[in-house]
Amino acid sequence: MILIEVNQVDAAVLPLSQFKQHLRLGTGFAEDSAQDDVLEGYIRAALAAIEGRTGQAIFQRDFIWTVQSWANPEGQAFPLAPVRSIQQVTLVDKAGARLSEDAGGFTFVEDSFEPKFRALQGTLPEPPKDGKVEVLLTAGAALDWSQVPPDLAQAILLMASHYYEYRNDVALGKGCTPFGVTALLERYRPMRIGFGGRS
Repeated sequence: MILIEVNQVDAAVLPLSQFKQHLRLGTGFAEDSAQDDVLEGYIRAALAAIEGRTGQAIFQRDFIWTVQSWANPEGQAFPLAPVRSIQQVTLVDKAGARLSEDAGGFTFVEDSFEPKFRALQGTLPEPPKDGKVEVLLTAGAALDWSQVPPDLAQAILLMASHYYEYRNDVALGKGCTPFGVTALLERYRPMRIGFGGRS
């Protein structure tokens, strides 16, 4: 299974000014924007890290989800949430020939952690031998920074700040996730419930 981001989050929706305030960077100087590209890079890195840890797509955008086989043809869990729409479903054979399915024949079952991809009738289409199925979908919670849940917004700023303040350690592979970020993300971890101590 492969998930590819089709279009990057637009720079205009990234919290650059909020990040500068969070870092307490000076303002009113001619070089105010000198670090903008660098700061944007840390925000994008933090966004990717938070999304990777939670399975939540924070900003709405398009993805291509590629599957070689279904774990359950009755309904396959998407690798991220929340899913907004299914735009296209394409069968791709070993030679690269493409056959588009009617996207209207598919739906998804909403879930906070694992929305499921399903066919409206029958089961999901069988991938061609040595081929794959590509699903073009839109996923994400927010259209702009004001719509990002406060805990995730704070986690992004804290993580970006950590990358900024400890950039030398991070570059050497010595970085770690700050405890404050871990605590903020705790509620986004899928809940596992055991019954009677059975495995």
